[in-house]
Amino acid sequence: MNFTRSQLFVIAGPCVIESAEMCLQIATHVKAVCDRLGLVYVFKASFDKANRSSNSSFRGPGMVEGLKILGRVKSEIGVPVLTDIHEPDQAAPAAEVVDILQVPAFLARQTDLLHACGGTGRTVNIKKGQFMSPQEMQLAIDKVESTGNKNILLTERGTFFGYNRLVNDFTGLAVMKTMGKPVVFDITHSTQQPAGMGGTSGGNPQYGPLLAKAAVAAGVDGLFLECHPDPKNAKSDAATVMDMAGVEDLLVVCKRVAGAIM
Repeated sequence: MNFTRSQLFVIAGPCVIESAEMCLQIATHVKAVCDRLGLVYVFKASFDKANRSSNSSFRGPGMVEGLKILGRVKSEIGVPVLTDIHEPDQAAPAAEVVDILQVPAFLARQTDLLHACGGTGRTVNIKKGQFMSPQEMQLAIDKVESTGNKNILLTERGTFFGYNRLVNDFTGLAVMKTMGKPVVFDITHSTQQPAGMGGTSGGNPQYGPLLAKAAVAAGVDGLFLECHPDPKNAKSDAATVMDMAGVEDLLVVCKRVAGAIM
């Protein structure tokens, strides 16, 4: 996929695939919102959350069933789709269905994974590791581009800090923008408290809108958010996922901010 850096785009969906019905419900709702606002929309959902805090946490339906569901969303709703992968051998089969392959933040330095994603020719969304400086993302770009693939997105999702929450450095967004790739801000994961609830991550989702507006004002090209029709009962990231009903109000404000700085 090619994204113009003059039009805000939105990557949104549930953290993990819970069911085909839920994915279709969320995609239908967010697409209608983005259509009304004139925003480009990409549906996202994970078929396997391999990096959950606890061994007992829900991981998803797996690659085979998950790709079937993502294929349904793509064909029935008419939107491009994104999913993350964790192993190099998942890249090729996932690329047969999805438009964007996402490299999770914990794996942003994994050379074989970046090479495998780049080799598919699909757009690759690299989430900046919580342990990485913005400058280090150029090295991740270089690994993907070594395959001949220059279709890359960079996503900021907060940096580890010393008081049990993630911190967002907005100057880092400006640093990554100098690398010539669209830069995305992950609203929901930026409010996480990793393992803040013991076996699961906690969070402060009330700060999501504030961070989103600040990121748009700082000049990001896209917004990444996770939403759910019943956030408290979401099977992954329930502490940070947005209520699907609030997506439109947030994007209305973010579009106004984007228009004010252009």
